[in-house]
Amino acid sequence: MTRSPRPAFGTLIFFAIAFALSLYFTFAAVQGDFGLFRRAEILAETQNLRAQLETVRADVARMENLTHRLSDNYLDLDLLDERARKVLGMVRTDEIVIH
Repeated sequence: MTRSPRPAFGTLIFFAIAFALSLYFTFAAVQGDFGLFRRAEILAETQNLRAQLETVRADVARMENLTHRLSDNYLDLDLLDERARKVLGMVRTDEIVIH
């Protein structure tokens, strides 16, 4: 008995499912929540946040310096005079105010 050559239907379905799954996983690897594009976004956000962190650290260091200069252990009279005149809105008699 000779059998007619016809493609097996099960084999065709197997390859169709395998192809569909490979397309899905490839798409998920590139576009998904943990894909390559998301990784690039996270790296860019990380660099931005590191730059902001350095800015905040510089501000904190400046504020710590000013706080130390106005502390009881160390008193910078020029800084105290500047801050007091700014807060109180006062000027000396020998100064000229320009608006």
